[in-house]
Amino acid sequence: MSRQKKKKRIRASEGGTVYSTAADWMPLPDKQELVPRVERKATTLYVSLSRKHRAGKPVTVVEGLDHDGMVLMTMGKELKTLCGAGGSVKEGAILVQGDHCIKIVEFLIAKGFRTKRKGG
Repeated sequence: MSRQKKKKRIRASEGGTVYSTAADWMPLPDKQELVPRVERKATTLYVSLSRKHRAGKPVTVVEGLDHDGMVLMTMGKELKTLCGAGGSVKEGAILVQGDHCIKIVEFLIAKGFRTKRKGG
């Protein structure tokens, strides 16, 4: 006995191609345009190294960016890609696994942010 193949239905929400015949139709803007701009000169970011509650493993913490979650997520992704490490965004702070303070400070200064090193 052989199994019959199930017919797969293609839906627009699954990434299928959809065409419109409406004259006033416009494509959605790019994802980069949806992210709000960050005021760089007015923001001071604090970069520190933390080992608390992490079994002694170092984590670079970037604090001081008071924006919504989308800005923090995109900034965190840029920093994690730069350092080649994992990390996350928690409680308004960007966490990057490992000791990458110098690399992150140089990157943020090049982006136009004011930065300060916190801690030792």
